[in-house]
Amino acid sequence: MIRFESVSVTYPTGDGPALRDVDLTVEEGELCLVVGPTGAGKSTLLGAACARVPHFSGGLLEGRVTVAGRDTRTHLPRQLADVVGVVTQDPLTGFVTDTVEEELAFGLEQLGLPGPVMRKRVEETLDLLALAPLRDRALLELSGGEQQRVAIGAVMTAQPRVLVMDEPTSALDPTAAEDVLAAITRLVHDLGVTVLLAEHRLERVTQFADTVLLVRADGTAVHGAPGPVLAESAVAPPVVELGRLAGWDPLPLSVRDARRRATGLRDALGAGTPTTAHVPAPSRPGRPFASAGPAYRGDRGVNGATQAAGGQEDVGGRAIGGPSLLSARALRVTYGPVDAVRGLDLDVRAGEVVAVMGRNGSGKSSLLWALQGTGSRSAGTVRLPAAPDAPDPATLSPAAARRHVALVPQTPGHLLYAESVGAECAAADAGVAPGTTAALLEHLAPGTSPDTHPQELSEGGRLALALAVQLAADPPVLLLDEPTRGLDYAAKTRLAALLAARAAAGGAVVLTSHDVEFVAGCADRVVTLAQGEVVADGPARDILVASPTFAPQTAKILHPLGYLTVAEVRDALEGAR
Repeated sequence: MIRFESVSVTYPTGDGPALRDVDLTVEEGELCLVVGPTGAGKSTLLGAACARVPHFSGGLLEGRVTVAGRDTRTHLPRQLADVVGVVTQDPLTGFVTDTVEEELAFGLEQLGLPGPVMRKRVEETLDLLALAPLRDRALLELSGGEQQRVAIGAVMTAQPRVLVMDEPTSALDPTAAEDVLAAITRLVHDLGVTVLLAEHRLERVTQFADTVLLVRADGTAVHGAPGPVLAESAVAPPVVELGRLAGWDPLPLSVRDARRRATGLRDALGAGTPTTAHVPAPSRPGRPFASAGPAYRGDRGVNGATQAAGGQEDVGGRAIGGPSLLSARALRVTYGPVDAVRGLDLDVRAGEVVAVMGRNGSGKSSLLWALQGTGSRSAGTVRLPAAPDAPDPATLSPAAARRHVALVPQTPGHLLYAESVGAECAAADAGVAPGTTAALLEHLAPGTSPDTHPQELSEGGRLALALAVQLAADPPVLLLDEPTRGLDYAAKTRLAALLAARAAAGGAVVLTSHDVEFVAGCADRVVTLAQGEVVADGPARDILVASPTFAPQTAKILHPLGYLTVAEVRDALEGAR
């Protein structure tokens, strides 16, 4: 169905080919998972499969790509529209109408389908993706995850033979992601649809894949069965990493397979432990946690926390629960008849990394924008207690507010306006030492060229640049809205280390995320929202392990033990030797 024959792609601004001598075939009715490090060329490969590369992107394509027998060199993307459906990383860039139902029907109108057929397909898609309650909503009023489901639905209504999907679950909560992937899998199994899907959150998708296509950092690629390909991949989900650590062969690809093999590992870690009480303090990415010591006991503390002077908790040498840096009282945000945030109280203290979680549309992004000061508020107050006169961020000038509280939105490209990465960094250095932003960017995304246009970066690259721009002013409070979209596991590790360092220096971080693996590796505290209200607020380990929705893969595999990450398991095994 999709054939690459000695394909190489080179962009004018690139140092070398983005893809190099790629030769593979994706058969009809196959779900092929595309994996690889950030910036390796996954989006370029997807673009080549739907003719957007080189017709829209520019650059030189060598070799030949055919889709359903059509050569992409001689067929423009519009000439493949009846065969190929495309879901991009940023749903907003593809919307052309105002409401959900109109967007689902638009593609069918362009294909000239009869009215009754259009109505039937739209209704089926509304039910398939749980969009019926949103059918009359304006697209711009939806949450990022809701917009992503609409973008997927708009493609699926046309019933293409090939689906090309670039991180289709990156903004979805775990339950919604499972539902979407289950729907895609049904299309593959029942209708023979071919799916080429790139995703960084491999823990969500690996079990559904028929094959895996690994794009290496040098642009070369290997295609084959999931087990053997992931065994050699530096980018792998926790279930595979745990299998490597335990020496399992073949490597498991699902939690169910891993649990069947994990009896010996659970015994080695402490069989029969019914709670998290005996979990050793972990050494998480970027955190100087002790490798042994008391674990969380009681209603406060996490990961070996002990009470320090002044009522603060000492976690691996840094205090959390210090003075309040951001305080909200009776906060309410409404959009017409919709209450996005309902009378919420929140205190964020020095040394904390707080993860705000919840299903799509629960009010997470609305909360962050209200805390930052530029988002709408219907009622309530927000204060910066540690700043002189404890101001409300909404009353400060943008330049002053940036020095106290900074926000990186779900779409980081909205913060970028310069013609090059270097110019963006230079502009962000206003009021700080020259080179500050560039140094932060090099830490987050090593090797990013200063001559590259920000819009030519990958989604992960734009996120890293926006984060560096916001961190340059060194604000004590950092707000991040879905910060791991477009990031591979190595980039997430670097980000976790950066957040831990800021917390250790006395700052505070509040992030919203559906990425349970990232939250398990970096958060001290989890706040769960539902319908704009706080339904849970406590230590990360307690909230995550107890949740069937938000528990990470390691916790599910080793249940009832309370381990959250592979790093914790590795530390525990080494400590027992």
